[in-house]
Amino acid sequence: MIIGLCREHAAGETRVALTPPNIKTLVEKGQTCLVETGAGTAAGISDEDFKEAGAEIVASSEAIFERSELVLGIQPVSPDASLRDAHLARLREGQMIAGMLDPLGESDLAKQIAERGVTSLGLEMVPRISRAQSMDVLSSMATIGGYHAVLHGASLAPRIFPMMMTAAGTLKAANVLILGAGVAGLQACATAKRLGAVVSAYDIRPAAHDQILSVGAKPVELELETEESEDAGGYAKEQSADQLAKQQAALAKVLATQDIIITTAAVPGRRSPVLITEDMLKSVKPGTVIVDIAAERGGNCAATKAGEVINVGGVIISGPLNLPARHPFHASQMFGNNMTTLLSHLLDDDGVLQLDFDDEIVAGTVVTHKGDVTHAMIRQILELPAMPLGTPKEEPAEENKGE
Repeated sequence: MIIGLCREHAAGETRVALTPPNIKTLVEKGQTCLVETGAGTAAGISDEDFKEAGAEIVASSEAIFERSELVLGIQPVSPDASLRDAHLARLREGQMIAGMLDPLGESDLAKQIAERGVTSLGLEMVPRISRAQSMDVLSSMATIGGYHAVLHGASLAPRIFPMMMTAAGTLKAANVLILGAGVAGLQACATAKRLGAVVSAYDIRPAAHDQILSVGAKPVELELETEESEDAGGYAKEQSADQLAKQQAALAKVLATQDIIITTAAVPGRRSPVLITEDMLKSVKPGTVIVDIAAERGGNCAATKAGEVINVGGVIISGPLNLPARHPFHASQMFGNNMTTLLSHLLDDDGVLQLDFDDEIVAGTVVTHKGDVTHAMIRQILELPAMPLGTPKEEPAEENKGE
């Protein structure tokens, strides 16, 4: 199979979907790897690094898509309206693409990809099951995001994190609150703790209590009903308006004692829940920093402006976007390892890529195939009828078989 790695074109995107060690692994499995020139430059990876790993360097994205049977990218088709049509036009029937496609938020894009006759793998759809953990790009990127959120908050704060006893007096440790204790939130807890802050965290899911303790933070206890707060995939469920109102009222008292607040709560494919309302902001003391890493989907703070740092009554509110791209070398390493593990799962002993839709990982990750949207959840969003049981079952096309 000819695998192409394309350069990213989205504004601010510095990551690359494979690194040289990943290329080497795929070449050793009998794959031919093409890399667009400059694909890894922003991540500190040169064309020569890729070449030494066994890749052929190709001059343009057009050539990558013309020659490749499978094209890999962070976003092989951009959701950006200014780029989408051009990216869709370079796809050809029978081709495969893999990367971040945001099919829950951009379901119409999935439909357009299907209309091109392209098989697509949406890496954010990898099921959250034990044997797929090493393929989970959302967790990998959330780890980087949670880490950087703390550094970002520290850079904006008028105070330092650790307690210090100096000749000029004792400096009190900062109080840091993390809202949302998923992968990003737990990494934020650990990072803030390492910087010397007094860290507390809150999550609606009961299972998060012990996880918060495990990273050295103190769980915030709010007396709310939380039994139905987590879905089968381990994500927080969307809460009712009544649940949110009770949560917000209880949290307002906690916010008043904090110096840095980092919000990380997200529901896949939905608007981020508003945890800090305009009224709640009145209880936050001036000089406090709020870093809202859920800004891309509306934000957990009602005042957040995506991609901006604003001042609301003395409270600094930042809505940073694409935090993993702030650390592209390691973000690319993690993304590439996830991608390579997934491909290794799909390649048989002869290097032929097989799509067995009876496999939970395949069924959960493939979004489109053979001219149709195949993912059950995306079909439901698009209001398409459920696919008959047992479909699709097709073997890989001849052009997708190993050389």
